[in-house]
Amino acid sequence: MRWGAAACLLWAAVVATPNALASGRGDHDRARQAVQAGQVLPLPAVLERLQREVPGQVLEVELEQERDRWIYEIKLLTPAGQLTKVKLDARTAEVLRIQSRDDQRTGREQREDRPRH
Repeated sequence: MRWGAAACLLWAAVVATPNALASGRGDHDRARQAVQAGQVLPLPAVLERLQREVPGQVLEVELEQERDRWIYEIKLLTPAGQLTKVKLDARTAEVLRIQSRDDQRTGREQREDRPRH
């Protein structure tokens, strides 16, 4: 599997860095508890599922709580060279939204904005 070691290292960095997950220490602790309680899928599982739908090189991962659910926000570079942001339900790895930038050099943004529910 392509994501193995890199994903584990990335996840370790996210869990070990309070600001990577949320704004405060309490938020960081809540996020860690959510992972341990099974409310949030481990990052390697999420990345494996994401690779099937939106392949690319992962550049950044954030885990946030929006309203009553946890959301993974993943920025990646697609094989076509597009910078893409994907929001996923952290409990199910369901893709909720995909935003792509068509041409970064000109600043033009093409949004796929594919909300999925």
